[in-house]
Amino acid sequence: MEFRIPLGDWIATGIDWIEATFQIVLDLFSGLSEAIYTGLEWLLLTPPFWVILIILVAIGWLVKNWKFALGTALGLLLIYGVDQWEPTMQTLALVLFASSLAIIISVPLGILAAKSDLASVIFRPILDFLQTMPVFVYLLPAVAFFSVGVVPGIFATIVFSVAPGVRFTELAIRGVDKEVVEAGQAFGSSPWRILRQIQIPLGTPTIMAGINQVIMLSLSMVVIAGLVGAGGLGREVVLALGRVDTALGMEAGIAVVILAIYLDRLTATLGKSSTPASTA
Repeated sequence: MEFRIPLGDWIATGIDWIEATFQIVLDLFSGLSEAIYTGLEWLLLTPPFWVILIILVAIGWLVKNWKFALGTALGLLLIYGVDQWEPTMQTLALVLFASSLAIIISVPLGILAAKSDLASVIFRPILDFLQTMPVFVYLLPAVAFFSVGVVPGIFATIVFSVAPGVRFTELAIRGVDKEVVEAGQAFGSSPWRILRQIQIPLGTPTIMAGINQVIMLSLSMVVIAGLVGAGGLGREVVLALGRVDTALGMEAGIAVVILAIYLDRLTATLGKSSTPASTA
């Protein structure tokens, strides 16, 4: 008889146990996630497209400059012109919600890892696992917990994108000059005050770099989540693959690229503007 370790069976049993034990929590997460996503989708799709376009362009102008705002306007007009506006807004709603939750989870965990060597040691292999697991595998427990639709897409996106937020936040806090921290301690500041007034402000550029990565990973996973019915541009890509429709696939892909560039430039600029030199 051939020897085989039933690791997959053990994991499947564990997933079944989690589903049975925490069904109330999973149902609560599902209901809240779907409600919040639906609200964001309504906010982005109910106004005429030009209203949202003006808002996004204005944000780009205020955060960066008029050249970026002009590029944003041209990119969004192209998305509207190829009839990908609704899927793009659905994707934006999903990214905003999923990445916000991932940031809310990852930043405190990163601070904890920076403050506790034990937490850092515990988190490190977990983060390695999350970052190296093939992205399609995340969809399996997501579908097991929430069936198909937008909620498993949100869940898989959060799990997939949380790791860089934790790592960059820990790096930011640990990277603050020890002499500055010791100066705060010498003046009698509490650990919480040192964290809030010294370590977080000085580490903000690195933390923002982590947030940038969270958003980019969220966007990439949202597209893949179209395989489980998450909607948006991911659904368009899946339809294009099923029909071997090159035109639709390229249009949806270009819309993803435009949205990714917009979000990347915004967060990168916010990170640069939060450096001590720029805020002095």
